[in-house]
Amino acid sequence: MPAVTVENPLTLPRVAAPADAPARPVLTVTTAPSGFEGEGFPVRRAFAGISYQYLDPFIMMDQMGEVEYAPGEPKGTPWHPHRGFETVTYIIDGTFDHQDSQGGGGTITNGDTQWMTAGAGLLHIEAPPESLVVSGGLFHGLQLWVNLPAADKMMAPRYQDIRGGQVQLLTSPDGGALLRVIAGELDGHEGPGITHTPITMIHATLRPGAEISLPWREDFNGLAYVLAGRGTVGAERRPVHTGQTAVFGKGGALTVRADEKQDGNTPDLEVVLLGGRPIREPMAHYGPFVMNTQAELRQAFEDFQAGRLGTIPAVHGMGE
Repeated sequence: MPAVTVENPLTLPRVAAPADAPARPVLTVTTAPSGFEGEGFPVRRAFAGISYQYLDPFIMMDQMGEVEYAPGEPKGTPWHPHRGFETVTYIIDGTFDHQDSQGGGGTITNGDTQWMTAGAGLLHIEAPPESLVVSGGLFHGLQLWVNLPAADKMMAPRYQDIRGGQVQLLTSPDGGALLRVIAGELDGHEGPGITHTPITMIHATLRPGAEISLPWREDFNGLAYVLAGRGTVGAERRPVHTGQTAVFGKGGALTVRADEKQDGNTPDLEVVLLGGRPIREPMAHYGPFVMNTQAELRQAFEDFQAGRLGTIPAVHGMGE
């Protein structure tokens, strides 16, 4: 971990918040509970216990793994529906196949991202390829759910397959951090992900003792989730470690620092940084549907049960 890296970060564009940018305070730090998803792969629920007022437009995020599977152990999800939001699946290590009821799909592997706009709805399956099931191996990734505004909830579904080599790579002034901009922009540098709801998604690797202070849009919220390692967040240096989410308050600069000494499981601090412009609309969320009203939720279930979100292909090559 991670797959996308560079030998010399100092060859990359450097970003830093202006010295007079107001620092974002840390409002809270929460610890993600562990659970299981789909057919039984382990996850950490990154946003559990955080009020939606601080998450909007993000709905949930699961850290999948990090797990070393023995042969025969890799697992995925069965066919399931989605409507009303976007799923972002970022594979740090390992391989996942995905397919939908409209004929879309593909394979994502080390450093790739699959951005699925469910919109009006579809059926979807994600599973490790047969070769990984047979061999076993390392699997680690994230799945993030991003809400859609009411005007876009019933749009036609869409996929974006973002390869690891397409992400925008940046660094801190001293080269101590590698920033991978997957979606949105940072200091004018744009990532490849096209978003309906304005957001920024960054995977940052900080070497021991390194610090980043990044310019952050003041109309965005700010979240930092620790994938691995130990460090501090905010100018007040609030301690964080693997599996914890920091929620930032308002301001123009977001600060993260890696501890001088990391634990034995990782050489660096690995953090996902998220920001988005709140939608500020009513949200009705149940299972795989995210709508604005309870009536729209009921309609989504009725449409799913009636087959209007699609049908499972008779021959699909996955999940059999």
